Formats: sequence, structure tokens, C-alpha cells
Amino acid sequence: MPGMQREFADAQWTRATGAGVDPHEYRRVTGGLASVADWGPSFVRTGQAYLERAEIAESSVSAGEHLLMAARWFHLATLAPYAEAGRAAAEADRALGRALAVLEPGARRVSGEGFTGWLRGPSDAPGTVVVVPGLDSAKEEFLDLVSALLARGLAVFAMDGPGQGALAATSSLRPDYEQVVGRVIDALGVPRVGLVGLSLGGYFAARTAALEPRVAAVATVSGPFRLDWEELPPPVRDIMSLRTGGIDAARAFARQVDLAALAPRITAPLLVVDGGEDVIPGVTNGEPLARPAPHATHLSVPHGDHLLGNARPDWLPRLTDHIRQALEEESRRGDVTETE
Repeated sequence: MPGMQREFADAQWTRATGAGVDPHEYRRVTGGLASVADWGPSFVRTGQAYLERAEIAESSVSAGEHLLMAARWFHLATLAPYAEAGRAAAEADRALGRALAVLEPGARRVSGEGFTGWLRGPSDAPGTVVVVPGLDSAKEEFLDLVSALLARGLAVFAMDGPGQGALAATSSLRPDYEQVVGRVIDALGVPRVGLVGLSLGGYFAARTAALEPRVAAVATVSGPFRLDWEELPPPVRDIMSLRTGGIDAARAFARQVDLAALAPRITAPLLVVDGGEDVIPGVTNGEPLARPAPHATHLSVPHGDHLLGNARPDWLPRLTDHIRQALEEESRRGDVTETE
């Protein structure tokens, strides 16, 4: 495998394994690539192999698990330039829907203007969490995070917003994500939500927490505090240009990513998670977000990389407990208010 392709595969290693794919299979798939251009087709073929396994599985549970893995591989196919990335994203979305139909018949598809996703978990949960993806991620990438939140008794809405996942081919990223989350909350029919935002989704979540009063708890993972367009690496600028609709739109979008004025307005309990090895030129990480927010904690994991896929035990339990505890406290306050 030529050096550039190996470098790309190595760079995506913890992201892919953090998303839940088998590390040995990842090495086998990427080890057979002749160029980065082969990435998308190879990952799609791997996803299709899991669809075939689902068809011949001897139990519905096995079929559902194969479908969940197919969704992961189809999503990861979109991380490299790929002419049929929109089709791969649609396949990921379809596989996830099929998996939940088998494994969680109570899961509900919820869609509206600028969003789509799946609501999972008990109807009597003490709170509902909205999981917000980032620049080139999607709801299929964070299935393990969703599982950890579900294990704590919470309801979870894992979404794609404008320019993300299933909506990437028909819409563009927008900085005013709080408008989208506001419509999500309306559609879910809940009074308050927790937010977890990952990568650029961390900016979306923090911005929303500052501007949407129905956010009761928030956590960011590798979220940017500020972006400097001129300093961003060319691959990041290319992805942003693709997702926003052109280089001028991307430059304008990057200028909007600045939480300095909004951070003091985040009154909900806030956990900011950063990796010490997450160093991207042009990206100011989350520590400045935590300082002025009145109820914030900054968790820095020294060996963590971007999205901290290499350090999950160091942050995932703490994040999910943070969200659970904050939503439980909010629920208790609501119960007291109703009885007064």
C-alpha cells in the first residue's frame, strides 16, 4: 500500500475503531487499497458483505448486529473522496433502519425540516439526549455512544442535520444549528434535552446550549472553540467546502465558528472533553469554552486524539454519567415545580 494511502488509513484508525468496526478487519480492508480512491468502493463492499451475512443469519439478533456493522462500514466509506458517497450514506441510513426494526421495534424515525434520525430508549426515561454529529460524521458513527447513553436509562435521538449523513447530498452545513435543534425538540415533544456534540458537532451543541433555553445538559467531544480558515489543513478546507457548497461558503462558515461571545451564556451543566494529541492547525480546542461558562468542567485526556477513539475508557463513562445526572436533577426540579 503506497505511503499516502497508508498515512490516510492510519489517520482514520482510531476514528474507525472508535466507531465500532473490528480493528483486524479494518487492517485487512485498508491493507488491500492501492490508492485513496479505492477507499469508498472497498468499504462499501465490506458493508455489502455484512448485508449478505444478515440475510443468511440464523437469528434475528445476529441479523440485526450484522446490519448495524454494515451501517458503520457504509458510513466510513464516505470519509475519503468518493463519487458515490451520497449513495453510501443512504445505504448506511437504510442499514441502520433495518437493524433497529429487528433489534428495537420500539425505535421511532423522526424527521423534519433539516433533520432526520432515530429516537431510541424508554418512553418513561428521565431525560432525552440529542447526539449531534460533525463535519463529515453521521448518526451511524456514534452507535457505541448511543448504546452507553441507553444503558443509563436515557432516551436518545441520534440525528443527521443539514449537510450531514443522510442529508449531505441534499443540503449544506449551516452555523445556526440551534434552529435545527429547536425543531428537533418540538418534534420529540419533550420539555428539555441533553446535547452531546462530537467534533464540529461540539460547536453546534455549545452554540445551541447558549441560544436554546430547553437545553438542560451539554457535553462536547473534540469540539472547536474557534476556527481560523487560513490555517486549516487543505483536506479540512476541502471537506468544509464540499459540505457547505463551495469555498466562499466554507470560508464564511469558518468565520462563524467562534464561541467567545456565547460561552458565558451556557448556563446548563457543561462537560468539555479534549484530547491532548488532538492538534489540528487552525482549530482552537475546547478549553477556552469551559473557562467562562458558569457550570463547566474541562476534561483533558493527554493521550487522546481527535474524537478520542484511542481513549474511550477515559471519557465515555464520565460523559454519559454527566448527562444522566444533569437530566435526572432537571427532572426532579420539574417534578417539584409541578407539585408546588
